[in-house]
Amino acid sequence: MAFELNWLDVVTTVLGLAYILLEYRASVWMWAVGFAMQSLGIVLYYQKGLYADCGMEFYYLAMTMYGWWRWVHGSEKKQNLPISRFPRRLVLPWLLLIAVVWFVIYWLLISFTNSNVPLADSFTTALSIVGIWALAHKYLEQWFIWIVVDVVTCVLYFYKGIPFKASLYALYVVIAILGFFKWRLLMKHEHDQQRDSYHG
Repeated sequence: MAFELNWLDVVTTVLGLAYILLEYRASVWMWAVGFAMQSLGIVLYYQKGLYADCGMEFYYLAMTMYGWWRWVHGSEKKQNLPISRFPRRLVLPWLLLIAVVWFVIYWLLISFTNSNVPLADSFTTALSIVGIWALAHKYLEQWFIWIVVDVVTCVLYFYKGIPFKASLYALYVVIAILGFFKWRLLMKHEHDQQRDSYHG
């Protein structure tokens, strides 16, 4: 397969690196960077025939606006949204949703597009639907979702000839692992502050 230098690949890679580092720090500015990255990603993925990823970027754009609003205004105390655990009651419904969405997207890709990677493309798309939703709600376990997505996407993008973006996703895997531990510490710190405030 031939690799080519694509300016969209380079720019979205730089934006993606900034995005994941801001996510690692739990900074609300990640949503602004994400909006720019996703807008350019629509064009890049369409050019490369990654139609599910291309369609997914529109969902990301909507969730980016929702995520920014929720992080800033989503707390009951009208303060920045705290990090919390993924509710156990939602695990099974979301697993079923992933399976259904994966099947539907896979069927659409094999039926109406010329995609030669429908299984992997549809899988990462379906899983990402949950991942971005969990991120918008600031759930700690969203990092586990992204680790799986990033590993599969890294391999997929190298195969599709997007080397800069593929390398970014390889780095994402490392940062996602570190991000989980970082967020866990931040969550403990937030809980300690809330407890001290309550007793104070």
